[in-house]
Amino acid sequence: MNPCPCGQLGNPAKACRCTPDAVLRYQARISGPLLDRIDLQVEVPAVGAELLAGAADGEASNVVRERVAAARVGANARQGSSNSALAGDALDLLCALDAAASRFLQSAAERLGWSARGFHRILRIARTIADLADSRAIEIAHLGEAIQYRRVLQTH
Repeated sequence: MNPCPCGQLGNPAKACRCTPDAVLRYQARISGPLLDRIDLQVEVPAVGAELLAGAADGEASNVVRERVAAARVGANARQGSSNSALAGDALDLLCALDAAASRFLQSAAERLGWSARGFHRILRIARTIADLADSRAIEIAHLGEAIQYRRVLQTH
């Protein structure tokens, strides 16, 4: 969704004409519990034509597709399902964290006011990020990346 009714909030090329109250009302149209059920919330800021024209090519799609396929095969071999299906004891076992990573995640959860659902979604996303990096353990960097995918809208 757009960040505000006019769609220009945060755009360096065009000024947003919405009041702060209008932005809050607009973003509040999606309730917190519904937003909590959306795993990945990625902000895509406006990019100027000059930057787009001069940007280097990213990673090739076929390379990414192969890495994703390998991560899915690995997850299915490890647990018999995708990471999104992990729950209960399986989630605790397969997304176990070392002490430093656990402290990092608990601190973020408290600071950001996550529900239990949001906390568990971060663990699943971090497990997937670790799989894509071919890492057996979920590291702080994987948690940090997962957290960034859950911090777009502030509906309060």
